[in-house]
Amino acid sequence: MNRIALYTGSFDPLTNGHLDVITSAASICDELVVGIGAHPSKAPLFSVDERAALIDRSCRDFLKERSCRLSVQPFFGLAVEAARAAGARILIRGLRNGSDFDYEAQMAGMNAAMAPEIRTVFFVASPGVGHITATLVRQIAAMGGDVSHFVPQPVLRALEAKSKTDG
Repeated sequence: MNRIALYTGSFDPLTNGHLDVITSAASICDELVVGIGAHPSKAPLFSVDERAALIDRSCRDFLKERSCRLSVQPFFGLAVEAARAAGARILIRGLRNGSDFDYEAQMAGMNAAMAPEIRTVFFVASPGVGHITATLVRQIAAMGGDVSHFVPQPVLRALEAKSKTDG
């Protein structure tokens, strides 16, 4: 049986917290689709194509070692529709804290009402990454701070390159 899971987010940028969820998700699926939510009203730090490339470079090899295929694709609209389009029967969500749980539990209920064939699976953040958010990483990087403990190496290099071109 081919178990396909979808993990959605903006991933702007991909963080070690996201990697923690991706690693956990690889233990329950044969293929992980990372869906990059594309929101025309937002001004992201990295383009969708840049984020897709960073996710691919950061994840492909270690997922292959876990016998989990990776695909990265943008999506517009509802996560359940993206899951259906990808053939996924599992939605992956990460939880950092109780506030995340409250929001994600509501979202899981709404998704289940719209798409009862798709199940939401939550992974609680490992202790070392529960404090990491992409928003804080962007802010720290913009102020010249060291984000090397919060992002994978390909993302760190991209952030450094961006700060040189923007600075």
